[in-house]
Amino acid sequence: MAEATAGKIVLTTADGVPLKRKLRQTQQLMKRRAFTLVLPLLAFIGITFVWPIALMVYRGIDNPVLSEFMPNAAEAVLDWDSSQSELPPEEVFAIVARDLVQARKDKTVGKVATRLNYELPGSRSLITSSARKLSRVEDGPWMEAMLKADSDWGKRETWAALQRIAPRYTGSFYLAALDMTYDENGAIVSQPENRQIYVTLFVRTLWVSLFITLACALLAYPISYLMATQPLRISNLLMILVLLPFWTSLLVRTTSWIVLLQTEGVLNDIMVALGLIGDENRIQMIYNMTGTIVAMVHILLPFMVLPLFSVMKTISPSYVRAAQSLGATPARAFWKVYFPQTVPGIGAGSILVFILAIGYYITPALVGGRTGQLISNFIAFHMQKSLNWGLAAALGGILLFGVLALYWLYNRLVGIDNMKLG
Repeated sequence: MAEATAGKIVLTTADGVPLKRKLRQTQQLMKRRAFTLVLPLLAFIGITFVWPIALMVYRGIDNPVLSEFMPNAAEAVLDWDSSQSELPPEEVFAIVARDLVQARKDKTVGKVATRLNYELPGSRSLITSSARKLSRVEDGPWMEAMLKADSDWGKRETWAALQRIAPRYTGSFYLAALDMTYDENGAIVSQPENRQIYVTLFVRTLWVSLFITLACALLAYPISYLMATQPLRISNLLMILVLLPFWTSLLVRTTSWIVLLQTEGVLNDIMVALGLIGDENRIQMIYNMTGTIVAMVHILLPFMVLPLFSVMKTISPSYVRAAQSLGATPARAFWKVYFPQTVPGIGAGSILVFILAIGYYITPALVGGRTGQLISNFIAFHMQKSLNWGLAAALGGILLFGVLALYWLYNRLVGIDNMKLG
């Protein structure tokens, strides 16, 4: 239907609603229906992916121990102006002493001691022993009693550390993950040289992941090219060989490399038998970075082959033949015509391998030894052994932000739209 309004013809539906409005309502209804259909998937992703990541980032700044188990002490220490005096006044000593005694009764003093020990190494016994000794003191003066319990209470650095763990939220874990800390005046300074390990580990993890990605790309390209240019029967056989490692446990594949690479292993025995090396000069290829790289390249190679093969399979061989018919040499035709069309597959495989490599844990833990460990091994150590979950979360958060930054850089330089998985 059509209606004339102010000299204009407006199309309407049978019920008199303008056609434009009806179309807009229909589109909104379709969008709502589509959103309803994907809502379960969004909820699943939110619960299993987004929420754990957000919780990890939050855990890196969460600092509830002192404010929860010694709330009065936390408030008193925060109110003390450390710039005005070397040590807090008597009333602060009294509040901290009473809270220590109460925390011992509540059996939470161990958690306070552990948290302070993260901030000031060696101070765990200070808290536990002081709480035990102060429980026998009926009345003050509390400053004298605490100094008698442990002389470390007379050091400004002890109170500065206590003041740093008093707030509900802290940046100490993220600073520690970057080999930095607060000094007794609250300024950010570098950790002592013998405790600076995490920045080195981050750099090592980055370069190892980049090297493994490059090695996988160089090895996977000819394999994928061979698979893509062979008849279907041979191509399928090669594909089975590529997928065969997935049918074997990751643990089995990793331990197999230990058998192959160890000093008394298969490869060293072969080289000794061939006379390439002497029996006393066997090569150490395991429990170091060499073993980590070799094993990880082997494990991650299929993740580079599959995207490359899926892209190469769609490239028509007539392009290269056309270039050769126009006078290009086979090498020039390959480089100018064929290779550019495989770049999306290289990008997809590189992103996949790099992300897997930068967070790998099992292989470096088994074959890496002391020099082949990556940052993921120390994240696992703090989660499972030292139980410093705040530092583990901070290390994981920095690793996450680093990967996102590299992903953004890749998008700016190459473009995610140019990446293909087939």
